[in-house]
Amino acid sequence: MPKTRFTREFQDEAVRLVLTSGRSQRAIADDLGVNRSTLARWMAEHQDMRPSSATPPNEDIVDELKRLRRENEVLRQERDILKKATAFFVKEGSR
Repeated sequence: MPKTRFTREFQDEAVRLVLTSGRSQRAIADDLGVNRSTLARWMAEHQDMRPSSATPPNEDIVDELKRLRRENEVLRQERDILKKATAFFVKEGSR
């Protein structure tokens, strides 16, 4: 069986599918008719397309995350207080 040559564009698109589709390499390799080890090699060759987890988070993003977590906690507390108040008034109204 002759060796199939895939274009660079095809390889790039296959790697992009793996990274963005949420599907496994195995499923994409099967769908595209590519050997799984070939797709794995393409993934290794295309490290530049992968999101870098080594990049430190931006300081503004970290501050925003902290602020949103604090706000989320305040909102949870307010929700819990309102639930208790609602239960209290429902009980008072039924007397």
